[in-house]
Amino acid sequence: MRSVSYVQCVALDFAGSLFPHAICLGDADNDTLNELVVGDTNGKLYVYKNDDSKPWAVRSCQGMLTCVRVGDVCNKGKNFVVAVSAEGWFHLFDLTSLNSKHPDASGHHELAGAEEQKPVFKQHIPANTKVMLINDIDGDGKCELVVGYTDRVVRAFRWEDSSENSDHVSGQLILLKKWLLEGQVDSLSVNPGPDGSPELMVSQPGCGYAILLCTWDTEQRDAAAGRDGSAPSSEAPVRDVILHQTSGRIHNKNVSTHLIGSIARGSSENSGSGLFALCTLDGTLKLMEGADKLLWSVQVDHQLFALEKLDVTGNGHEEVIACAWDGQTYIIDHNRTVARFQADENVSAFCAG
Repeated sequence: MRSVSYVQCVALDFAGSLFPHAICLGDADNDTLNELVVGDTNGKLYVYKNDDSKPWAVRSCQGMLTCVRVGDVCNKGKNFVVAVSAEGWFHLFDLTSLNSKHPDASGHHELAGAEEQKPVFKQHIPANTKVMLINDIDGDGKCELVVGYTDRVVRAFRWEDSSENSDHVSGQLILLKKWLLEGQVDSLSVNPGPDGSPELMVSQPGCGYAILLCTWDTEQRDAAAGRDGSAPSSEAPVRDVILHQTSGRIHNKNVSTHLIGSIARGSSENSGSGLFALCTLDGTLKLMEGADKLLWSVQVDHQLFALEKLDVTGNGHEEVIACAWDGQTYIIDHNRTVARFQADENVSAFCAG
């Protein structure tokens, strides 16, 4: 295990405190370049561009922001910034038009009018949000919004337009399904299954995970059949949570666990199960291929609380990156080569991109 030192770094102006999932990298304004989006516990949303230490845009939300993501949640072919508060307020921001407006002399937009500061859409969903994912989870080519909660519940939503106008945002989130898990949900991810179709994965304590089945199509068909007067099926209810434990001996079955799926492996991508990684607060790191093929396992003596993926070397293979509360950060490739670096201070939130 070799230690590396990163001397080039950019410090950004940010005075608040934040939850671990209230930070992300994504193309917030649809200019093909990624921005850093951070939400604080006072409901302020900050967007940073390039290596500028001042926020490029600031927005106000209702409540303590627990989850921030960038993605095409409305399936309109462009990205929106999504911010969700602990109190259950879902905020949608469209920052595309900011590119066409002239910023002030310093290049910032935070002095926008009160109307521009508001989200283009706001809706109340169940409270106590913890983690969020925008991705196609059922293989229909459209993005869904998946939210994990502090009470071990996961809910999937789909945006439903109320007007034909493709540019104007008018509609609402529709609840597709609710799953109840045995343990706390710390991560949500999507990973290709054995047949190549997406599988929704959630982390479970003790280095475990669960596959959540998207059964709304069959449920709708069954409901329609019931309405048609045909006899309801007498079969047992469909199992929609499939639990997997990756370790025969678990040191601590309650230890919090994080996972990341769909890890790229370069030109050797095959149509089988995708690669995913898990890490635990007591220092276990694993790379898996499908449910039962362990590629490697690493034990470190730091409390790992965040897991990301990034092609650090530019060879098409995404490395696994895990960060500990004390700033110790590990970069591990598919051959189990480990590099680590130490951040100067304790870390409260971590992302890579």
